[in-house]
Amino acid sequence: MQTEPLVRSRELDAKEVHTGEVFLGAQGVVLPGGSRRPTVSVSYIRRLYASPAPELDIGTFRQSALVLVSFDCWGFHTDANGIFTEQSEGILHRAQYGQTLSISHPLKKLTISGEIWHFTQPFLRGNAVGNLWAVSYPIRGNFVIDGGFDHGFTGTSTQWEGFAGFTYLLPHRLWKRHSTRPLPD
Repeated sequence: MQTEPLVRSRELDAKEVHTGEVFLGAQGVVLPGGSRRPTVSVSYIRRLYASPAPELDIGTFRQSALVLVSFDCWGFHTDANGIFTEQSEGILHRAQYGQTLSISHPLKKLTISGEIWHFTQPFLRGNAVGNLWAVSYPIRGNFVIDGGFDHGFTGTSTQWEGFAGFTYLLPHRLWKRHSTRPLPD
């Protein structure tokens, strides 16, 4: 589940505060990585609630599919992602494509990450390109806080954006089968 509990935006003299979007999805490993082989995963996400908040440069997708490739090399973690989304504006629906390349490196208990990204803008007939820098800190093994900023490079990209959030991984015991007995027929 992904959510933005609160979205605050400012454009010129207008300031707005709204509830954010709500998404639900699943992700799974298709090919586990090895010593010389990257991990390949896929993901599907669907929007459950559309916010009245203004859209950013890449818009908000109705549904999204991702191919995620990751590997570790020389103490750095690298992720390369292919993103396929459905954008909608009124009754019109358009495909949007995106690519990201991010590199992370631990620094004591912190992790520093940098990312370059590109998304098509199907309703503007343009492209958004930018980079993102973030810092994350694990409070516990299943709870991580993070924050950072994003800077757009093109005229149709959001020029500056700050963010903060957290990731909580549900304990495996919540969905692990507790019984080793076979189920009855």
